[in-house]
This record gives sequence, structure tokens and C-alpha cells, in this order.
Amino acid sequence: MKRLLIIGAGGHGVVVAEAAADSGLWNEIQFLDDDIAADSVPSFPIVGRVDEFNALADDDTGIIVAIGDNRVRLALSSDIASSGCHLATVVHPTACISSSASISPGAVVCAGAIINARAKLGRASILNTGATVDHDCDIAAGAHISPGANLAGNVTVGECAWIGIGSAVREGVHIGRDVVAGAGSAIISDVGDGETVGGVPAKRLVKQ
Repeated sequence: MKRLLIIGAGGHGVVVAEAAADSGLWNEIQFLDDDIAADSVPSFPIVGRVDEFNALADDDTGIIVAIGDNRVRLALSSDIASSGCHLATVVHPTACISSSASISPGAVVCAGAIINARAKLGRASILNTGATVDHDCDIAAGAHISPGANLAGNVTVGECAWIGIGSAVREGVHIGRDVVAGAGSAIISDVGDGETVGGVPAKRLVKQ
């Protein structure tokens, strides 16, 4: 691929653009965003709206979604793949990835992240800055492992779950889909679908 189209020109989008540029794999990097007037980095111009991705892409174009909302990011990534366009993957060159790990299309691996042996990173997932995923972890589609979070071995993270910044997850723990784990959580037991947890050790949070 010679050109990368990034959907979403916000802060995370710029992180993805700079990671892609540092990787040296793309000759041209551009944004698609519905706010055409949005500020971005001058070297990464906004060239169209989100719904124009199919018209703007060609055989030499990869597309990646850089939107923070997990469900929106996964849905758009699925639309791109279904359209026949090339769903790209962006990996920062300082990330350390085992040769036996697997990274699905649409995933982003940020600077300083580590993926160890036989771990799996699903479609449109994010392994953010300095996060670590140890051996045999399975990170489902649309999940976001925030900066500085650490997952021990054999952890499973469900679809579109969000593991907060600086969290730690004990080995063998299962985290369900759409879970939100607050910043600095210490997750030592399984978390059911849709739950919000936080604290040390992490406990279910009940809204007042």
C-alpha cells in the first residue's frame, strides 16, 4: 500500500498518523473526517468525509479507523472490510511483537507496547502507548488496552471492552464484552459482560 487514509482527525488519529509515518510503510498519509475544518497536523491533510472512504480508496490505499469509541470504531472497520477496501494495520516501530503473536486488520499498536508469545489482537483493537499483553492473551475485536496497562498471561478481553490507563490484569482472568475498567484498576477475578469496575482490587461500580 502506498497511501493510508485515517478515519478520525482527533488526538488519537494524529497518534496513529505519526506511528504510520514512523513505520515508513506509507508514502502518503491523509485523514477523513466529517469536520473538514478540524485542526490536524499540516503534513496529514483532511481530504474528505468519513462516508467518502470507498470513493477515495483504490488498490494502493489502506484505511484505518482512529475513533476512540470502541463500538463506532469496530462498526466502521467492519464496513470498510465488507466494502472490499483494504483495512490497514498500524504498528509503531518501537513496539515489541512476538513472532508467534497475531494482529488482525484494523488494529493499532502504539509506541513502546509489547505483545508476547501466541497473543492475539482482534480487528480494530488498540494496544496503546506502553501497554503490555503477555503470552496467550486473546484481545477481541474493538477492545482498547489503554496506555500503561499490563495484562498477564492467558487473559481474555471481550469485544469492545476498555481497560483503563495503568490497569493490571491477573493471569487467566476473563473480561467480558463492553466492560469498562477504571484507571489504575487491579483486576484479579473475572468480569461479566457490560460491567464497570474499578479500584484495588477492582470491584463492580454501581451508579448512584
